[in-house]
Amino acid sequence: MSEEIFISVSSNETRVGVVEKGLLQEVFIERSDTRSSVGNIYRGKVVRILPGMQSAFVEIGQARAAFMHVTDLMDGHGVFDRDPGSENPAITELLHDGQELLVQVTKEPISKKGARITTNLSMASRYLVYLPGSSHIGISQRIEDEEERARLRDIVMPICEPEEGFIIRTAAENASAEEITQDAGYLRTRWQGIREEGDVAASATLVYEDLPLPLRVMRDIINSQTTGIQVDDKETFDVMQRFLSDYIPDKLDCMSIFSSEQVLFDQYQLEDQIEAALDRRVPLKSGGYLIVDQTEAMTTIDVNTGAFVGRKDLEDTIYRTNLEAATAIPRQLRLRNIGGIVIIDFIDMENEEHKRQVLRMLEKGQQADRVKCNITQISELGLVEMTRKRTHGSLLKTLCEPCSVCDGRGFIKSAESVCLEIFKNLQRKAKELSGRECLVMASQTVVDQLIDEQAENVRELARMLGTSISYQVEPGYTQEQYDIVISVVEQAQAR
Repeated sequence: MSEEIFISVSSNETRVGVVEKGLLQEVFIERSDTRSSVGNIYRGKVVRILPGMQSAFVEIGQARAAFMHVTDLMDGHGVFDRDPGSENPAITELLHDGQELLVQVTKEPISKKGARITTNLSMASRYLVYLPGSSHIGISQRIEDEEERARLRDIVMPICEPEEGFIIRTAAENASAEEITQDAGYLRTRWQGIREEGDVAASATLVYEDLPLPLRVMRDIINSQTTGIQVDDKETFDVMQRFLSDYIPDKLDCMSIFSSEQVLFDQYQLEDQIEAALDRRVPLKSGGYLIVDQTEAMTTIDVNTGAFVGRKDLEDTIYRTNLEAATAIPRQLRLRNIGGIVIIDFIDMENEEHKRQVLRMLEKGQQADRVKCNITQISELGLVEMTRKRTHGSLLKTLCEPCSVCDGRGFIKSAESVCLEIFKNLQRKAKELSGRECLVMASQTVVDQLIDEQAENVRELARMLGTSISYQVEPGYTQEQYDIVISVVEQAQAR
């Protein structure tokens, strides 16, 4: 399927959109003050070891210390012949306080958590991922032709030196032996420079920084289906043109600079699609809809028939809604960059073949995902559990922050509830109120409730407490905010 890439660059932000048939499939956003650190290599310093958690915190020069589990200290490329039941060594046997070592960021700092790091360093180029200190040879699962896989393996294995490994990327399919060998030499030279700089660098400092977002896109995303690349910044266009000329010359003709007076993302309705991706509700063409809720621990997706009534019977209506949802969900996960645990609540189906078809459609959609995913079978409750590797914060976390009014709950107390809360507070202050005047300062909606629906209750409460109650609207108050001001002068003296 043909794919277009749109790159919008401003002084504060860079946005990249990947589009298929007019639909935004993925969006990457990087701001100048919060550049991505995934892939960066640091000379870290161990500042705290937690034996009970088999983990350590390492200072790398960021706002929060980075986190590393014992498994991040061991070879993560599957080359150890370990017994399935064997235990990991104690982290205290591998690290000590104050130790300095080269580490690489694998996950961005998210919320209050620091970055996730590993000592399994890797560097990517167009065709290969270099694994210094390993001996693993891997091939992208997207290369399905067995003859091609064998050819690539035969090219890479002879050029491997001791204590180094490679992963052959999808882009290497049909690449010549000379191109792959040049890639390997380039990566070795770069690693030698990193190692030399790491030996003399101060602790908690950056040793190697990955490419900026536009060039990472060129390296990692461009493929044989890419038919167009539009950039709206001349300087970025020139840099990308040189990069493509050196590494992917066959895609130079796809590049063009966007010179219209309109904003690039507005011209192709991409901004509207980004806004829609922030909504909880995702409409389906049939009239059904999805509800996407992101929480700290997991993301839940609920499938509903909505206005779709079907044509045959209830089972067929449910099946068609679930099938459409299974087609839409993979795109939503990619577009929203949702990672971690995902629970999908499909509508209950009785027909086993329908269940298999829905799951097959979901798996088919995930095959286009560049991020690793694992999907379980549909449970008896109609739930599908899946995981999607998380390296960056979701689109929601990138563009939004918790609501200052509801503090991220998604709900605020009703005006009636706030009124009843005010009554309780007035009753607690009964001794202070006796014989004095009282002013309730609140939002317009709460004052309206006190004047209208609660008027009789206010009069009765004022009589019981021996006070007079007046109101004042505070435009700056949220619905949950209020203040009770008690006059220091008794009513009798005031008169």
